[in-house]
Amino acid sequence: MMNDSSMRNEEHKLIVHLGSEVFLKPGERVDDLNRNNYKIIQNTRKFCFGMDAVLLSGFARVFPGERVLDLGTGTGIIPILLEAKTEGEHFTGLEIQEESADMARRSVALNGLEDKIDIVIGDIKGASALFGPASFDVLTSNPPYMNSGHGLVNPGDAKAIARHEILCSLEDVIREASRLLKPGGRFYLVHRPFRLVEIMTLLTQYKLEPKRMKLVHPYVDKEPNMVLMECIKGAKAMLKVEAPLIVYKQPKVYTDEIYEIYGY
Repeated sequence: MMNDSSMRNEEHKLIVHLGSEVFLKPGERVDDLNRNNYKIIQNTRKFCFGMDAVLLSGFARVFPGERVLDLGTGTGIIPILLEAKTEGEHFTGLEIQEESADMARRSVALNGLEDKIDIVIGDIKGASALFGPASFDVLTSNPPYMNSGHGLVNPGDAKAIARHEILCSLEDVIREASRLLKPGGRFYLVHRPFRLVEIMTLLTQYKLEPKRMKLVHPYVDKEPNMVLMECIKGAKAMLKVEAPLIVYKQPKVYTDEIYEIYGY
């Protein structure tokens, strides 16, 4: 019979990176983020981050000394990328799914970022009670895009929770972002253009004034499939629509702007 140690070695793979050691669980892999030699742990059978999270990290502005919270952080991609790209003081990721939060914490440890990034398990709907009102300078979110009317199959599946409004709604995200931000704080959101009217209505309802908007098109001649928003708490109305972001210049070939955002 194997002892606990030999069983752990058989079921888990030890990864050493930047002087840190973490174990990978079955089905997990380590991906390179092309920033500061950082890496991230993911499980393809659960949910892996997409381009939308990377684009949001490139769109968001974080200044020296600022504290940032990412609502629904998943495996921690946005806090890790923002720590690499900005001079923010501290970053927190809030995640309700324990498996995702566990991967995020191990990714933070793998990159030696325990002093800069915290991963907290909790519900977005109660985030302001958890952290306290006006606790952050910057909020980010890559929330579920689909509401209950869009082909939900298995509400308990990790991918379904990440894509569909099962555990929180768009209003939950925007309401809590408003409560958590300091006056003049910034909220960054990536979502789908087909919900833009609803997004704008909720943002203004909760005093998060849209200030910058960028539409993301897969090709120059295709309609947009993502929208990036910057909102300021308590600001006056004035929206700047920035030049669109084009993802591909030809099939399987990114535009120069995408390569720059990814750090290639």
